[in-house]
Amino acid sequence: MPLRSLSTWPALAVVLACLLLSGCGGDGQAAGNGSASATVVTTQVVALQPWNDTISALGTVKARESVTVTAKVSETVERVHFDSGDEVAAGATLVTLSGNQQQATLQAAEAAAKEAEQQYRRGTELVQQQLIARSQLDTQRATRDAALARVAEMRADIGDRRIRAPFAGVLGIRQVSPGALVTPGTVVATLDDISRVHVDFQVPEMHLAHVARGHALSGTSVAWPGQAFEGEVSSIDARIDPGTRAVTVRGDFPNPDRRLRPGMLLQVQVARPQREALVLPEIAVVQVGRESFVWRVKDDGTVERATIAVGERSAGRVEVLQGIAAGDRIVIEGTGKLRPGIGVTEEAQPPATGEAPAAGGGQAR
Repeated sequence: MPLRSLSTWPALAVVLACLLLSGCGGDGQAAGNGSASATVVTTQVVALQPWNDTISALGTVKARESVTVTAKVSETVERVHFDSGDEVAAGATLVTLSGNQQQATLQAAEAAAKEAEQQYRRGTELVQQQLIARSQLDTQRATRDAALARVAEMRADIGDRRIRAPFAGVLGIRQVSPGALVTPGTVVATLDDISRVHVDFQVPEMHLAHVARGHALSGTSVAWPGQAFEGEVSSIDARIDPGTRAVTVRGDFPNPDRRLRPGMLLQVQVARPQREALVLPEIAVVQVGRESFVWRVKDDGTVERATIAVGERSAGRVEVLQGIAAGDRIVIEGTGKLRPGIGVTEEAQPPATGEAPAAGGGQAR
């Protein structure tokens, strides 16, 4: 019996050795799995940088001065002095209406006024000689003044038969022809001063503090693709619309080439003053319902969720108002594979030409 027990020792030693080797192999595999479980991502260290965002709005172009030219009296058109699309100076005669009867009436009124003036002067001499009463002279003065007023009335009536441009500008389509009968309110043409134009647009109440007179504006139109029109804020309405909670802002745009026309739709960009801000690529921000968050890399190489408040967005970037600080390392690409506490490694960058490949990405810090 003792000899048989001693013969079993070599077999037991082999079994123990196998168990030990199996345990060591398991530890090595676990370590390998732990290294493989680290998620490869791209990160970026957050830092303050210049930020100059814009406020976008849609606006309607309006002429600096605009009017519909109409007739004041009922009369026949004698002559038209313009063509459609002409540029005219202030006071230029646009249409002449027939006025032969008015001219004859004016001549009669001028003759009556001249006679009344002579009677008044003669009466003045007679009063000085005390040959007539002063009350009679007062009657002659009233007669003279009435005659002069009649002359002025007839001259104004004749003036109404010359339709003039109230200001310099560009005329629209001509609406009358010689020989046509016009009445008060008949449209002759439109007249617009478009050497400079106004653009009215709505700005939400939340942006009111960021808009002021003199701020730079940039506008684009589908009519002129690729061209930007530069202007500035000229005025801000004193009231906010209680229905839309927006304020009307008026921009002033030089228009020397007359490309902007009244009624055009303009995409307006209001440039806000440059400031320092924490800015991230939009792809780094994860939106779940109303909550926005990013994945922040901790010192031990794992990630955590950081809820943030976002500000303005521009050109694929977003301003972060709170939730992270300068110096934090944020995951930019690969956010869809993350969960709290998971380990991450920085994605290896491709080597430059002529350089040997890197040994491997290190753990993100």
